[in-house]
Amino acid sequence: MGHRDVGILHPGDMGRGWRRRPWREAPRCGGCPAGGRSAASRRRAAGAGLLAAADLRELTERCEVVLSVCPPAAALDVAREVARAGFRGVYVDANAVSPQRMARIAEVLAAGGATVVDGGITGPPPREAGTTRLYLSGDAPAVARVAGLFTGSALAPFPLDGPIGRASALKLAFASYNKITYALAAQACALADGHGVLDELLDLAAGALPHTPLAATERLAGAGGKAWRWEPEMGEIARAFAQVGLPTGFAEAAAETFRRWEAHKDDTAMTGARLIADLCTAERHEGSGTP
Repeated sequence: MGHRDVGILHPGDMGRGWRRRPWREAPRCGGCPAGGRSAASRRRAAGAGLLAAADLRELTERCEVVLSVCPPAAALDVAREVARAGFRGVYVDANAVSPQRMARIAEVLAAGGATVVDGGITGPPPREAGTTRLYLSGDAPAVARVAGLFTGSALAPFPLDGPIGRASALKLAFASYNKITYALAAQACALADGHGVLDELLDLAAGALPHTPLAATERLAGAGGKAWRWEPEMGEIARAFAQVGLPTGFAEAAAETFRRWEAHKDDTAMTGARLIADLCTAERHEGSGTP
């Protein structure tokens, strides 16, 4: 190809970390198309220094590599849109999807001539080195091409040997522990609060489990604004559990917890105490039959 631009669909919260341009080689980057996205998404893309494309076809024609960074529930639809636009470059699905869904995404893109790389991002938006990793698996030359874009950047590439699905499996295995821990801690706090022993629980946890979300309610606060994304991710984790014969109940219960916080979408001022109170209120309503 005669062009080397990199496109991102759709930056969202993770895209805020791209303002320092974490890749080394790409001279420009196409953000999400101008149409069909919310004003907030367009502001985030502009604030991250991404060049907006007029539409998806312009972005796919301009870019050799396209990264999909979107809520997991939208990942397959985004892949279909890119395939319909005629993209034939390297497509990196970096979403929190199950290996099973990742295989379906690969089928959709490969049918149109694109080369697909399975990606899994762990950590916060990439603002400084050593905090965020991008695991990659699939076609070896394409994996090496993508890894080369990020080598030495704030988003550290970790190529994995083996087929598509390995990066997604690793991402979800880590997320199953990391994110379900927040749901479990919130439930424990809500249980204690409901019985009038929340202060005593926090004192106990501060001594026995000082580095966990259970030890201080402020550590739960960030989960509120992300719950709308974490809830469908739990569905992907449940699907991955089922694929290898594991019980799905952990992920399903966590999904229900996060669903109760969806109204706090992108709220950076949320407090852990408010999240715990929301769980307690919902539980009382369910117990009394109140709608």
